[in-house]
Amino acid sequence: MTSLLVVGADHLGNITDKLIDSGFREIIHLDGRKVNMVKRDIPEHVDIVFVMTDYVNHNLAKTIKQKAKSKEKPIYFVKRSWSSIHSVIQKIEKTK
Repeated sequence: MTSLLVVGADHLGNITDKLIDSGFREIIHLDGRKVNMVKRDIPEHVDIVFVMTDYVNHNLAKTIKQKAKSKEKPIYFVKRSWSSIHSVIQKIEKTK
């Protein structure tokens, strides 16, 4: 795991440090607050997409899901809690 796109939440807080400790080298964060976020594209070098479901609207979640699918990027919907994120990371590591 090298690069991660996180969509949602105003601030990630210590989640960023824990993601780095889990093996991600680059973390790109989009808060999803602005209306034009639906126009943003997923960078090519991103390996995995996390959508924080507590902090995004349905339209943005749907758009990001479609973009991830078209680029064949794995997308996971998580809550903004380390336990939710960590359980997804463990599932990802098991499938490797």
